[in-house]
Amino acid sequence: MDIDLFRRLCETPGIPGREERVRALIEKETKGLFDSRETDAMGSYVCVRKPTRKSKGKITRVMLAAHMDEIGFFVRHVDENGMIWVNPAGGFDTRNLFATRVLVCTAKGDFKGVMNPGGKPIHISSDAERTKVPGVEEFFIDLGRDAADVKKHVEIGDFVTLDTPFLETPKKLVSKAIDNRLACFVAIEAIRMLAKRKAGHACEIVCAFTTQEEVGLRGAQTAAYAAKADIGIGLDVTLACDTPGVPDNQRVTKQGSGAGIMVQDSSMISDYTLVEDFVAVAKKHRIAHQKCILPRGGQDGAAIQRAGHGAKCIAIVTGTRYIHTTTEMVDKGDLEATIELLGEWLGGVA
Repeated sequence: MDIDLFRRLCETPGIPGREERVRALIEKETKGLFDSRETDAMGSYVCVRKPTRKSKGKITRVMLAAHMDEIGFFVRHVDENGMIWVNPAGGFDTRNLFATRVLVCTAKGDFKGVMNPGGKPIHISSDAERTKVPGVEEFFIDLGRDAADVKKHVEIGDFVTLDTPFLETPKKLVSKAIDNRLACFVAIEAIRMLAKRKAGHACEIVCAFTTQEEVGLRGAQTAAYAAKADIGIGLDVTLACDTPGVPDNQRVTKQGSGAGIMVQDSSMISDYTLVEDFVAVAKKHRIAHQKCILPRGGQDGAAIQRAGHGAKCIAIVTGTRYIHTTTEMVDKGDLEATIELLGEWLGGVA
C-alpha cells in the first residue's frame, strides 16, 4: 500500500469547484493504468480501462466514483484590517474551527493563516459569551500580514482549506481531506491490483474522480449520464463512531473490523444482490468486512443510480473517525481490506 501517495493526495488542497491540483496528481499517478482518460465539463477526471478477457455474463460496464473535493471555503471579503471573511463550500461543525490553521490558495501563491471567530478571548469574556457556538459567517482568517499586503495577494473567489500535516501511527492514518482522498486512493490501488492480475478482468471499468460531491454529487451526476454503466460503485468514507460518547447502536462502523459494505444511507439503498456479491467475495478471499447503514449522509453512488436509464448500485466505504475535521482517522487494516475487496470483486465480475 503506497502510503506516500495517500499522504500526497490528502495534503493537496482542493475544494468543490477547485479540484484541479488533485486532478493533476491523479493524472500523473494513473499514467499507464487506463486506455483512455479525459476531463469532462464539470472537471471530473474520467478514466476507462477496457476488459482484458471475454465476459461470460451480461455486465459490460462498471462505474467507480471517487470524489476529489474536500470541504473548504471561498474568500468573500477582505476588510480594511486585512482580515479575510469566507463562505463555506461543504458542511462544517463550527465547534471544530476554533483556532484552526488554514491555507489560503491564490493565483499569487498559497498563504498560511489562522481561523478564529470574532469576539473576546476567554480572559475578558462572560460565561454566556464563552458558551455561544458561532456560525461560519462569524469566523475570519488572519494571515499575520499588513492589510495592504493581504489585499495585494488575496481576491474574492480564492479558496481556503484546513491545514494540518499528515500523521502516521502504527495502526492509523490521520489527516484532513481523508474524506474523500481515501476513495481516490482506493480506486487507484484497486486498478493497480487489477493490472497485476494474470487472470485479468472481464468488465469495462469507468473510473470517475469526481468534482463537487460535498455540495450535492454534482460531478458524479454528469459523469454518470455519460458513462451509462450497468453497475455503479460509490467509493467513500463513512462514520466510525466507535469513540467515547456515542452509543454502540449509533457507531455505523467499527475501526479494525474491515471494509464497509453500505446497505443504506440517506441518498441511496444499495442493490441487495450487489451487497450479497460483495459479502461473498469478502468471505471467499477472507477479507475483513462489515455491513453498515448510515442514517444521514450520502455519496456519489446515488448519482449513478439515478442517471440515464439507471444502474444497480452499491457503496463501498471505509470507517473514518472525526469526519469533516482536520483529524480524520482511518485504520490501515480497514483501508487495505477496502482496496482488496474492490480489486477482487472487479476481477471476478462478469
